[in-house]
Amino acid sequence: MLLLNLNEIRTPHERFEQVYQPDALAGDRETFSVAAPVSLAFDIYKDKDQFRVVGGVQTALKLLCGRCLKPFTWPLGATFDLRYQPHAHNTGEGEREVEEGDLSTAFYENDAIDLGGLMREQLYLSLPMKPLCREDCRGLCPQCGTDWNMGKCDCRPEWVDPRFAALKALKKES
Repeated sequence: MLLLNLNEIRTPHERFEQVYQPDALAGDRETFSVAAPVSLAFDIYKDKDQFRVVGGVQTALKLLCGRCLKPFTWPLGATFDLRYQPHAHNTGEGEREVEEGDLSTAFYENDAIDLGGLMREQLYLSLPMKPLCREDCRGLCPQCGTDWNMGKCDCRPEWVDPRFAALKALKKES
């Protein structure tokens, strides 16, 4: 587990920079894999037991194209501005509206911040909704599976909406 020991933060402002090997940060193999060293750099601001972490993470991920299913490398640079407070401060005050600051607040336990969790969270938040190997990817033929980026196939695209199958049968009868 990659941890930042908060007891070692002695001044109100410190800088943290570290490079981790791709295998130190396991991804969800179905979603992505880390393809390059992960560079994590941030400034940490201390205010008693509250910490503000402002920085970024950079790496490259291996993703599958959402159209042609081929793997490709996608460079990632994510920035973050998070507030950390002790887990004990989360007292659960009942129902209340979520405020803007709540979205950037995280909790730490045992005087340590889980850097692995922080980096994984930033990677997931930075993933594209539909990863594409290139903007003009043409995808696969839904009938024969031919990669349309490599060439055409002889299939004729014909899609029949199953909701209209009964109407099509009536048309053939008359």
